[in-house]
Amino acid sequence: MSRAKGNLAEDKACGFLYENGFSVIERNFYSRFGEIDIIALKDEVLHFIEVKSGLDYESAIQNITPKKLSRLIKTGDVYLKKNGLNVDYMYDAVVVTPKQTWHLENITL
Repeated sequence: MSRAKGNLAEDKACGFLYENGFSVIERNFYSRFGEIDIIALKDEVLHFIEVKSGLDYESAIQNITPKKLSRLIKTGDVYLKKNGLNVDYMYDAVVVTPKQTWHLENITL
């Protein structure tokens, strides 16, 4: 996926999150392990969010591999330590297609 296409999907995801009561704290947080697309807060819970886009739900969600999830978790740990945070948090995905957007909470279960 091109960076421009990824940015469009992230912009759509941020709009969706705002509409659903989230506050976006940071975008594109990098560590040596990887990147977190969006870090958002809702109801005092921090959400580390991976954004995936595709023509349909299935093609987008299949791109969240165990390796990708592991990198997301490690990068989330870096963010928490770097910022000295001791808060509730979870790892989520936002799937963006031309027709719909889905928010999947706690994808590590």
